[in-house]
This record gives sequence, structure tokens and C-alpha cells, in this order.
Amino acid sequence: MQKFNIHTVQKEESLKSIASLYSLDTDALKSFHNNHCDVKDMILIDLTGQKELFLPRTAVTDKKRLVQFGRGNSLAFQPEHSFYRYGVAINIENDDHKNELKYETSVRWLKTENKLHFFEIDRISNLYLNEEEVNEIADLLAYKTSKVLYPLQVSVDEEGKFNAVENLSVFKERWTAVKEEVYKEFEGETVDSYCEKIEKVIHETDAMSLYLKNDYFIRTLFFGIYKSFGPHYETSIAESFPIVNNPVEPKYEVKLEIDPLKDEYDLVTIKGEGILNDERTIYDFINRAPFSFIIEDHPEMNHKGSFRLAYYLNGETLLSESLYLECSIDLEKEKKISVVIAALTD
Repeated sequence: MQKFNIHTVQKEESLKSIASLYSLDTDALKSFHNNHCDVKDMILIDLTGQKELFLPRTAVTDKKRLVQFGRGNSLAFQPEHSFYRYGVAINIENDDHKNELKYETSVRWLKTENKLHFFEIDRISNLYLNEEEVNEIADLLAYKTSKVLYPLQVSVDEEGKFNAVENLSVFKERWTAVKEEVYKEFEGETVDSYCEKIEKVIHETDAMSLYLKNDYFIRTLFFGIYKSFGPHYETSIAESFPIVNNPVEPKYEVKLEIDPLKDEYDLVTIKGEGILNDERTIYDFINRAPFSFIIEDHPEMNHKGSFRLAYYLNGETLLSESLYLECSIDLEKEKKISVVIAALTD
């Protein structure tokens, strides 16, 4: 992320006039420039032929370009009355296999209660697998039966992080109608077996909750990036992501940075990079172990995995317009999940 701005020095300009232009203290401007420039371009008292000056990132003449922060350069999550339609693309790479899922979904804010925001998520398009509408019987069954989930209601905390699915009880009520629709199109032992498995999961609330917690779209949209970024517009966080099937998700150390200036499209940019930081070994993850079986006072951490994100927020509402999240882990061979979410316009 860029840490400074550059001012091109015009004829007749002085250090004092440039500082005044950006509402800066003259000595503060000189100190900032000297800390970023080459030795030959350092300022002693006033300008001596410098062609460019390094300015703090927030030094701009158009103050509307500045991101509106709260205390401690915190970003506020205020989704009240919002409604978005998103296009979603999820790429899953495992060994030599790669699959891409695409669909469209809507996200509507419902209410705020007890410091939680409630949203309704609905799928508003067909599902496409590797650019083709699903047509294999297994894929069609998965698509048809998943209708029992929508509309889905979730709660999100004040940092914009997914908290829980809130309407688990209605899935049982919806299942009868969904099952009837499935049997109008399919029949046979395969369908019977598949529906039995779905019914079992629906009636086990904990299993259903865990299944939905692993939804890549929900976890990416509601990752929880509304934090205090501090004086240097960055923060470090410990986060997990459901890249493997495990009740305890792999943990990553991630450094987040925010640009205090909106870009040319009036978007707020947040970027992050990190690595896996978990006590569990490759074989622990392969065997779905929720914790390391080797107990040590100072365990050697597994760093064989990476994390990367780029979020672009509306400059006025600070709500998500475009998102990219990529997460990987080494399971003898690399497994990688990448999620792209983009707001749809009419």
C-alpha cells in the first residue's frame, strides 16, 4: 500500500507555500520528505532545486478523498437499510483438480439488535459449474435440495464478522415442499439415498450450523474488516478460514492495511497478506484432527499456507463493492480456495 503522496514542485513555489497548500506544518513537511527521499534531495532550510516533495498520504487538497475514520482510525460498519446483489465466483484447487462455481445472490439488511446486524441472503440465479449450468444428476440434486436453505438469515457482529445462522428451524418446515419438487424430476435409489442424507443433516442442528459456517461466500463477505487500523493504517489479526473440513479451522496470521485515501473510483481499499500459523501438522489436517497430538511448551508452528485479500468498499457507505480472498494450505499437495465477489448494477 502506498505510504506517501508526491508533489511536483512548480516555479516560484517555496517550502512554506507548499506546506500551506496542504495545511501542513513546514517543519513536519521537511522532516517527512527527508525521511523518504534520497540524500541528494534532502531539504536543509528551504527548497534548493528539488523537483518533487514527498508528502504524508493524507496530505491532499481535496479533503473529500480522505476516508472517514473513527477513533484510532477505526472503520465503522453501518449496513442499515442496505441491499446488494452480488456475482460470486469460487475457485477450488485441490492437487491437480480445479473447479469453479458461479452464481448470483442478494444480501438484505433486516435489523440491528443486541449489537448484532441481521441479514437475509437469497440465491437469485442458477448455479454454474466450470462455466456450464449444472446438469449432472449429483450436481442437480445438490442444487435442488440446497433450495431448502434460502432465504438464509445470518447475524453479523459490529466488526462485520459472521456470527451465526439464525433461521435453522425453518429448514425442516421447507423440506417437505423441496423434497416434493425433487421427486417430480428424479426417482430411484440414488435420489432416495441423497434425500435421506439431507433429512439427517437438517434434523441435526449442530451439523447444519457447521455446514453453513463453511460457506465461502458468507465467510468472505462477512470477514470482519471493520477494525481500528491505528496511526499507521495497519493492524495484525489472527483469523481462521474453512479451507479444510475440520471443526477447528486452520489459523492464519494476517496483516491488514487500509489506504486512508479513496481511489479514483471513490472506493476505500483494504489489503491483507498472511501465513498459516497453526500447531497442527500436515498429517493432523489430513486426518481432520481438531488439535495437535504433540503437546509441547513451545510448539513448532506450521506456516505452510498463505492468505491474501483485497476489499474495495463504497467511499460513502463503507460497504463492500468488490472483494477478493485467497487462502491456501499444504496437504502434501497445495489446496487453494479463491473467492471473488462483485456488486451487480442494474
